[in-house]
Amino acid sequence: MTVHDSGPSRRTLLKAGAAFAIGVYIAPTNGPARAQAAPDPKAVNTVPNTFLVIDTDDTVTVLCKHIEMGQGPFTGMATLVAEELDADWVQMRADHAPSNPVLYKNLAFGVQGTGGSTAIANSFIQMRQVGAAARQMFVAAAAAEWGVPAAEITVEKGVIRHPSGKQSGFGALAAKAMAQPMQADPKLKDPSQFKLIGKEGAVKRLDSAAKSNGTAVYTMDLHAPDMLTVLIAHPPKFGATVASFDASAAKSVQGFVDAKQVPSGVAVYATGFWPAKTARDLIKIDWDESKAEKRGTSQLLSEFRALAKQPGKVVKQQGDVDAAVAKGGKLIEAEFVFPYLAHAAMEPINAFIDWKGDTASSQFGSQFPTADQATIAKILGIGMDKVALKTIFAGGSFGRRAQQNSHVAAELAYAAKAFGPGRPIKLVWSREDDMRAGYYRPFGVHRMRGVVRDGRIEAWSDTIVGQSIIKGSAFEAVMMKDGLDPTAYEGSQNLPYDIPNFRCDLHLAEVGVPVLWWRSVGHTHTGYAVEAFVDELLAEAGKDPVEGRLEMMKDKPRHAGVLRAVAELSDWKNARPEPGRARGVAVVESFNSFVAQVVEISMTEEGPRVHKVWCAVDCGVAVNPDIIRAQMEGGIGFGLGHILYADVPLDAGHPVPGNFDTYRSLRINEMPEVVVTVVKSTEKPTGVGEPGVPPIGPAVANAMAKLGRVRPRQLPIVGGASA
Repeated sequence: MTVHDSGPSRRTLLKAGAAFAIGVYIAPTNGPARAQAAPDPKAVNTVPNTFLVIDTDDTVTVLCKHIEMGQGPFTGMATLVAEELDADWVQMRADHAPSNPVLYKNLAFGVQGTGGSTAIANSFIQMRQVGAAARQMFVAAAAAEWGVPAAEITVEKGVIRHPSGKQSGFGALAAKAMAQPMQADPKLKDPSQFKLIGKEGAVKRLDSAAKSNGTAVYTMDLHAPDMLTVLIAHPPKFGATVASFDASAAKSVQGFVDAKQVPSGVAVYATGFWPAKTARDLIKIDWDESKAEKRGTSQLLSEFRALAKQPGKVVKQQGDVDAAVAKGGKLIEAEFVFPYLAHAAMEPINAFIDWKGDTASSQFGSQFPTADQATIAKILGIGMDKVALKTIFAGGSFGRRAQQNSHVAAELAYAAKAFGPGRPIKLVWSREDDMRAGYYRPFGVHRMRGVVRDGRIEAWSDTIVGQSIIKGSAFEAVMMKDGLDPTAYEGSQNLPYDIPNFRCDLHLAEVGVPVLWWRSVGHTHTGYAVEAFVDELLAEAGKDPVEGRLEMMKDKPRHAGVLRAVAELSDWKNARPEPGRARGVAVVESFNSFVAQVVEISMTEEGPRVHKVWCAVDCGVAVNPDIIRAQMEGGIGFGLGHILYADVPLDAGHPVPGNFDTYRSLRINEMPEVVVTVVKSTEKPTGVGEPGVPPIGPAVANAMAKLGRVRPRQLPIVGGASA
């Protein structure tokens, strides 16, 4: 815990440097600054002084180790702390923790970062322990101050009380509480005692007001004296490099300052965005395309299809698929094609840095602060302890800011280095920059075969062709096994269905188009392929889509649980959609959470119209039910828009869409009614930021089949350009 006044000193800098021994420093008004030593790097940090800022007005600010980009960790982390601290929710606040991989590491990663729907999952016990430890320290401080036994003191809604009538808020006792010894393993509440965790309407989101009234600070809001705005002219084809450039015409633009070559293209420096963009448009660049990716989407599809007809490297197999096929029965074959997809977050990429030569301070929506901080330090030739990185709000990400190579931090540092120290710069990517020079959900093909005999699915094979997200990055050594990238097949190798003869194999194609994890990563395509295909096989077997799935889920109680829950929620057995409408279902496990969805659709001239979605989610203990519902609703809208409309086709290697006029998203009037039920569970919490996405696509496809249409084999469903 750290204490400071609630007046102007509230702006006192939080400093947690990259050096592992530095804690959080705040200048209090009633004593010297106190530094809490960093814990052992192998330990889980639960030291309140590194996570909590206590003001004299009794507000409690939780320093959140996860970036808030709309998915709710500010509220989630604060809920966990407040529950065990016995704080009143109205006094809770949250802010981003500074970059420090020891103090604020993601326990699932080992470094500071947000992704894989791990925020609540890795913090559930840790942040409760922070709150419980702080509570114990406050009680001890009060006992010493009042000369009473600690066992007689209670804490409720932020008030520390003794039967004698003595009482105090947190602020008045914070300095003394900070000096108390901390219990190594503070006692946590039994779930039956929870007042905030899992309680409907118990908390309100901590970031909503600032984002609604305009006080939330994003990178584009940052300004500094003498600051320059930098735009990069990226190559029109991936892999091309600058052969030469002529910036003479740009000198006529008022506000233009300079242009420098950097590894990713040509950096254009100006006094604002429009001068930088105008000047960039006037610069003549000769691109060396000798190593550029020049294949178009149709050529890539032909090559991927050819690979899919050959056996790939086996991911998992059991039984004998070929022998099962030879025994006879109905053989069904299907090919599913998935396009490149942009992340298309509301806020495009941008970042700020002030390089002084021997030190640097940077601010942006960093999803992997440890990697970004190290990248900046390396490029500028200074130690990590000389780089202060502050994470701020990001306007969405969907994986875009979780870069395996920290390319944005690198571009920022190279732009600063090329210009020289002493002048702050803000790197800005336009929507077109991010759409055409960004990173995408990988292009991919699934070739599937299934055998139905005597009303049962006897065999299943899935040959996947895709690109590796992690090959060539620091993640390769940790995540890739035997040349297999799990992000390319996850969800295809571990079906929830009991099928005796099974094989999943994989080809990783080499393509010069940069790819990145995209909201729900591999599950975004494997969920579609698996759930659309199993529905087709069950139809051939004459089975109801829900009952047929349940028959094969005898050893998968949580899959079956959400499927039964959504069937009950939607009244699947008794529902009789009006003429021209039909329902489809899908269930997908991703990131250790289980989601089942039922949709009701009709067909229009443009394509399917989704009227309503019923959703059941099992994510273990539900910390914030309202946020869970919001993430399911958001995931459904995000996934639906992309399976219906989104595509990044390549024309001779050049990405075609540049903005939302050519990269179609779901419109507000197209958003279906959504009903969500959160399945009660005592299992440990798991993620919800991504699992709402995968089931919506196959549920729509399966509903289309009910209306006599072919389940879409190639996405997007409406107006796809990848063929």
